Amino acid sequence: MANALASIQSFGGIDADTDQLLDECFESHAAFLDANERRRFLIIGRKGSGKTAIFRKILRSPACDVFTLGHTFRDYPWHHHDRQIRSGVPQQECFIHSWKYLILIGLAKILVNFDNSQPWNEVAADHLSKIEAFIIDTYGSKDPDIHQIFQPATKLKISPTFSAKLGPITAGASPTIIPISDLPAIAPEVNNAISEKIIGSLNPDIKYFVLFDELDLGFDPKDQNYSLRLIGLILAARDLNLMARDSGRLLNVIVFLRDDIYERLNFEDKNKLTESALSRITWDAPGLPHTLKQLMERRIAKVLDVDPSGAWEVAFDEAKEMAGHQTKYQHITDRTMLRPRDMIKFSNAILDVHKLNAGRGVQFANEDVAGALKGYSDYLLNELADEVFKHIDGYRRSFDLLRELEALQFSMDEFEQVCQKRNDLIEAGHGPKEILAELFEFSVVGFYQPGGGGYGGAEYVFRYKSPQASFNPNAGNYQVHLGLQKALGLKRYRRTSKSADGDEEGN
Repeated sequence: MANALASIQSFGGIDADTDQLLDECFESHAAFLDANERRRFLIIGRKGSGKTAIFRKILRSPACDVFTLGHTFRDYPWHHHDRQIRSGVPQQECFIHSWKYLILIGLAKILVNFDNSQPWNEVAADHLSKIEAFIIDTYGSKDPDIHQIFQPATKLKISPTFSAKLGPITAGASPTIIPISDLPAIAPEVNNAISEKIIGSLNPDIKYFVLFDELDLGFDPKDQNYSLRLIGLILAARDLNLMARDSGRLLNVIVFLRDDIYERLNFEDKNKLTESALSRITWDAPGLPHTLKQLMERRIAKVLDVDPSGAWEVAFDEAKEMAGHQTKYQHITDRTMLRPRDMIKFSNAILDVHKLNAGRGVQFANEDVAGALKGYSDYLLNELADEVFKHIDGYRRSFDLLRELEALQFSMDEFEQVCQKRNDLIEAGHGPKEILAELFEFSVVGFYQPGGGGYGGAEYVFRYKSPQASFNPNAGNYQVHLGLQKALGLKRYRRTSKSADGDEEGN
């Protein structure tokens, strides 16, 4: 091996912002290809599944015939956006036109500032002159910041050349000045006026992408406006993508969203859109080609300077099985949520243990994997806490109830006994079944399904493997996710259980 394992620093970061190997070791998941080739525009997946990695890969495209604009919302002034609600329309449509306007302004910025192919014909030249005048007159700059779009001081300046009938206001011989506060009343007309010119100006030989990520920041499941905003964005992206396609333009407005948030949204034609426009990021799913092993082999190959084919076996000693006759890969993936983030974190933890052992051997041994379990388990518990705290008010108490269990596997009766014993941890209106149902939604626990029951042969059904599964309150047995064993201080089996070798298994 060109470089010893003990000499490398890591296999990359656990999120796209800190992952120094992302660009060189990017795995071209089907969801990336769907988005990049404009086959799908709604990319969903669990936190850490790779949404932001795809976002950044498209955003950083080096191709000369691709222009991209990415929106993230760490400090976006939602209170200004929320004033753009259009009244008198179905709730699911109240934000469509404000999102369309924002997307169109983003496309205008690309055309006016960055697309060197413009104007690609005489019609585009005429359109672009009007678009640039509108942007400069309205925002004082041809490259306005996203935070300016709905600022209260903004005044739309509609030139007569747009020929738009703006509700009660009709463009005349001189420009019409409209406060941004009045935009909701005339948004469809404004969007129609500018979209005709902006979409018409897109060069049919150029790919254009407008990307939306980090939409879960500030998520509050009790905030109705949050859900309506997301529905509006999804529908606005759909409408503009269809308009561009019908015009022969290569545009994809892409929305990246956590799958648990998408499942909470309810709107007309959701199923139709799910079937035609959604691409889900999954790893190690039955019948699908993308595996975390392939993802790690790219990274191992890069840091060890070896061929990607078989790189996993270069780093991991798979000749010696783990307990239960498992390969190291299966032992590790069983303790993840099948996300790149988890696999990279676990591999980095194994590397740290290996280095502490003074680089014992030239491959990761069973002892290295076992030694990394506690640190990784603590990480996974903290990751889950970050996901569930907005959804489950008493999530810490729910985790404490799991700590009271003897082992990872338990029956409903056993959990009910724990709840009776620690009723100080039970919130009013919550019983054992309600608590387990909440934890099931985030794959903290799974239920036993004899014979697989259509869930891909899985003995214990977890949402991260079976997104469409519903909690079964009448299952014979339940199991806490294996990755949480060390963090919650649970044994692998009950005292009465036997391991595969016939020995009692306590840890």
